Amino acid sequence: MAYTINDSCIACGACASECPVDAISDGDIYTIDGDKCIDCGACASVCPVDAPVEG
Repeated sequence: MAYTINDSCIACGACASECPVDAISDGDIYTIDGDKCIDCGACASVCPVDAPVEG
């Protein structure tokens, strides 16, 4: 199941640079394209506020 980013996102960009399939888009809160996400968890491992969650 693809990761999603919850409301605790601070839009720091740490997750986007770690995504191996470029599934993360920037904005006020970053978003993950569920069709591209390979459920690797790289985004979650670098997020300072634990915003990316399995889901």
